[in-house]
Amino acid sequence: MMPVKILLVNGPNLNRLGHRAPDIYGRKTLPEIEALVRQRGAELGVEVLCFQSNSEGAIVDFLQAEGPRASGVIINPGALTHYGLSLRDALTDLGLPVAEVHISNIYAREDWRHHSVIAPIAKGQISGFGWRGYIAALELLVEPLQGPVI
Repeated sequence: MMPVKILLVNGPNLNRLGHRAPDIYGRKTLPEIEALVRQRGAELGVEVLCFQSNSEGAIVDFLQAEGPRASGVIINPGALTHYGLSLRDALTDLGLPVAEVHISNIYAREDWRHHSVIAPIAKGQISGFGWRGYIAALELLVEPLQGPVI
């Protein structure tokens, strides 16, 4: 049996977490969030492979390279949420369960943030729960693969 590997992908500007608009996105940095998700993954017995890029093409390349050995994808597409059609195609092509995460509540912000091109192909979307949304997404993706989360 192949070990469970979850891809954790963050899009443009998320490398600035902890510095960029902390009143909206919080004070945790992306490396801190990734460490927390990896730690929870270890507790659940799954590997979490993290990747961030400000380039849609680099994210597509990563998904194509790593997706065949993965069991699911957690993605915070950042601004690609609203127009990243090649990202959507890459996620669809993988045929894996996808959990879309947003640190802020995108529906309580500007109107243009309300539309996601990723949501229709995702298993679900978690929005507005800060960094904890990543943990929830991990647990929700892993549970059907391994049974109930403890």
